[in-house]
Amino acid sequence: MSARPHDQLRRWLIEDGDLSPAELVERLRSSAPGTSAADAGRRVQQTLERIDGFGALTPLLASEEVNDICINGPGEVLVDVEGAWHSSGITLTEVDLDLLVERLLAPSGRRLDRLHPTVDARLADGSRLHVAISPVAPQGPLVTIRRFPRRVIELERFGDAATARRLRAALADRLNIVVSGATGAGKTSLISALVDELPADERLVVIEDTAELQLNSMSAVRLEAQPALGELHQPVTLRDLVRNALRMRPDRMVVGEVRGPEALDLLVALNSGHRGALATCHGIGGGAVLDRLAVLAQLDSTAAPSAIEAMIHSGVDLVAHVSREGPDRMVTFLDISDWNGS
Repeated sequence: MSARPHDQLRRWLIEDGDLSPAELVERLRSSAPGTSAADAGRRVQQTLERIDGFGALTPLLASEEVNDICINGPGEVLVDVEGAWHSSGITLTEVDLDLLVERLLAPSGRRLDRLHPTVDARLADGSRLHVAISPVAPQGPLVTIRRFPRRVIELERFGDAATARRLRAALADRLNIVVSGATGAGKTSLISALVDELPADERLVVIEDTAELQLNSMSAVRLEAQPALGELHQPVTLRDLVRNALRMRPDRMVVGEVRGPEALDLLVALNSGHRGALATCHGIGGGAVLDRLAVLAQLDSTAAPSAIEAMIHSGVDLVAHVSREGPDRMVTFLDISDWNGS
């Protein structure tokens, strides 16, 4: 067999696309005497994954132990398992990586080129994808895949029984809760756990930049921000969606991540009778995240800082700050009465 196994398998699939994996294994063994059934099966699986799936990343994306996947240009693929980075044992060539990026982005239709060298997208399983290429990534394509648990984590996993009781009581009392934490701390996991505790008959309007939250409620609806598609199509921002959500008669509003001027619209909503809202925001602590919320609310706004601080005091009831040490997640609380303003 003169051609490489993968090239030969591709050729057979092009010539006769109805071949089953078992038939491909038999053809491969016939064309290369001495090839074991196990080796032929492995080569067939790898070729099919390259064509229809995500190649070498397929087992990583199927693993429930892998939290995040990072590819720093051609070479070794790194994975986060229980809060620590490890080698996956997988290496990618430049050709493999270019093909992988194409396949990861194809379903989203998002544009990635030298004029638009960074892109965010969502994979079919809900994982969040970020890709950066040259010129902003001179060492080669940088791929980051943020994965989320397929099953909702119970509230008891975020601390002790007292923590879970306080969170459930806050939901029952319809407190407006801001969930804070560093990147990867578990903000999305905690929000998903909180949403899973809500009554099934409550109408939830969930607003996200990239859809991540697990929604098991029949009455939940999801709004997702959209980038500009060409010169004639304006983006749909989180700020637009927060304003529209108020017209959708929500029993509760959930904002996946506040990171810009939509903070002001959220505060307006929280001060207009919408109780039981949930939102996430990056921050190093409960007080720090409220300080950051105040700064974000002033972007593109003429509102006085004192007015924004007053809106935070009257609109936010509780901050639940998530931190992580290895596989363990812990939640600490800040009541709004303990925040003195920025």
